[in-house]
Amino acid sequence: MKKPLSIDEYIAQFPADIQELLQQVRTAVQQAAPSAKEVISYGMPAFKQNSVLVFFAANKNHIGFYPTGAGIEAFKDQLGAYQFSKGAIQFPLDKKMPLALIKKIVKFRVKQDAEMASLKKKK
Repeated sequence: MKKPLSIDEYIAQFPADIQELLQQVRTAVQQAAPSAKEVISYGMPAFKQNSVLVFFAANKNHIGFYPTGAGIEAFKDQLGAYQFSKGAIQFPLDKKMPLALIKKIVKFRVKQDAEMASLKKKK
């Protein structure tokens, strides 16, 4: 797989069914963080404001969603149906993407990102 230069290029590398899931995640993030800029970081689609809010990526059996440790910690009671670790949540390819949950997590990250940027400015 060649290194993509945009999220469109990243998504285009996958079969149509995976493209559709990736696009659903992308749209959910865009809706929750309309001011965020789309970037490719570490070879994955990411959305950035002051810092990266979230990453996501297609894997063999799941879509990986990476909202930082704080993003997972804040919602871990709502993640029971999914495998997750300190920095990643796995959404199985054979299940409906939890778009409402993704939006909640992204909105949390937008708020957190703004607070961290405000603190940096005060220093």
